[in-house]
Amino acid sequence: MKDRKVVIIGAGFVGATIGYTLLAKESVREIVLIDIDKEKAEGEAMDIVHGVPFVRPIKVYSGDYSDCKNADIIILAAGAAQKPGETRTDLLTRNAAVFKSVLIEVMRYCPAEVLLLVVTNPVDILTHITLKITGLSPARVLGSGTVLDTARLRARLSAHTHIDARNIHAYVIGEHGDSEVTAWHSATIAGLPIADFCNRCGQCSGASLSEIRESVKNAAYEIVEKKGATYYAVSLAAERIVRALGGGENSILTVSALCTGAYGLRDVCLSIPRAVSAEGITRSIEIPLSDAERADLAEGAKRLQKLEREIGY
Repeated sequence: MKDRKVVIIGAGFVGATIGYTLLAKESVREIVLIDIDKEKAEGEAMDIVHGVPFVRPIKVYSGDYSDCKNADIIILAAGAAQKPGETRTDLLTRNAAVFKSVLIEVMRYCPAEVLLLVVTNPVDILTHITLKITGLSPARVLGSGTVLDTARLRARLSAHTHIDARNIHAYVIGEHGDSEVTAWHSATIAGLPIADFCNRCGQCSGASLSEIRESVKNAAYEIVEKKGATYYAVSLAAERIVRALGGGENSILTVSALCTGAYGLRDVCLSIPRAVSAEGITRSIEIPLSDAERADLAEGAKRLQKLEREIGY
């Protein structure tokens, strides 16, 4: 993985922080920042590269689309930022247009075996648009999806149960947005359903699972309202995906990708647990869901498809 070249399109809060995180984690050998504002990209690259003496040798610089040549992974972080009070789907029309122009340039240079990681919101629809425009294999086009939402859920459950978040097995699936589904039916700690664990340990906080679900779903809105944007945790999520894409891990991550029959879903990109490795997505895993969770997942898929039709995709 450490021999990978990563190109980040978009040097705003998210793109630049992803670049910094990749450097700090020593995840790759080469990082290129590209932005329509060339001076912004240059400044961010300079700031990041000054940290190289504290890590192993990593090449960091700003560039243009021709630097997509020989890239192993291209991270798409370009687009308009979410404004206070604005939903992720409100961004759709503007960011779809941005992506179309960006992808035309990217595909002029990048190799056919490149891996594309979409981070810009609304990530599910933009992942599907990316797949349609590029014509790449569905295994090689993925979005950050609900990897961040799943992390938020585990962090919240960790505070609730006083158990290390890394030992909590719970997923948020579906849309990275308002119709996301918390898969309580499959959520466990030490092999026990969450509710059973809480009943046995007697140390959990007073919050209900429905309150935890709502706090996770609304976390981005609350952060945007308080500080204007989210970029730290999503950058760590992106680095985790890049790390999985860089080697033979087959790590299970809730990335967004084209559904080809799982849960009866097709022709839509959304998140379910998937094995991610150097070839991209190697398989999808259908975890057990309750009837209500299945219905919510299907309804969220219909919502995404409707939005895509409305903008002509």
